[in-house]
Amino acid sequence: MPIGYRMGKLALVYLGIEKERDHGFFVFPELGEGHPQTCMMDGMQIATGATYGKLLMAKTFYGKLAATFYHPNKGAVRYSLLPEFIDAMGRFEFFVYRKKGIEPSQIPLDVRREVLQWVYDQPDEAIFKVESKPDFTYTPVKGSFNKTKCSVCGEYVFDRYVRIKEGQPVCIPCSGYEKVVKIER
Repeated sequence: MPIGYRMGKLALVYLGIEKERDHGFFVFPELGEGHPQTCMMDGMQIATGATYGKLLMAKTFYGKLAATFYHPNKGAVRYSLLPEFIDAMGRFEFFVYRKKGIEPSQIPLDVRREVLQWVYDQPDEAIFKVESKPDFTYTPVKGSFNKTKCSVCGEYVFDRYVRIKEGQPVCIPCSGYEKVVKIER
């Protein structure tokens, strides 16, 4: 989490912007699922104000320790962790515990403090690769308050998610629609 926080703060400075209060700044973490460093995204959210709840953050699922930070008027920058930093950090006892499936809060405090202090002591250039992304663009989905009642359950569903079943508007769960995720290899 502290690495993501630091990454987010650096991105704000790089782009010359302040923490997002509304809906004008976006973060695209490249982390995936099923690895223990996804807490970096928590730090990014705290530092930047770009949160999942405000739909300002969307994972790319690349499985990398990196993120692109984008402001429509200021451009984009990508921060990634340097392989040398990751290798050096991985030698700490903290990761012996994590590889055994032990949650961070259950790891002895002195072991947690050791790796955290080491991270805090590292200069930015020893942690991050920074890449300007002048051609990066993103067009967010336009927000809409338009909604329709589902003809089956009676709950409101926002119009872009309405499905038609037997000629009637229904929500996705009532439609029988199942989202299938295909993984290309």
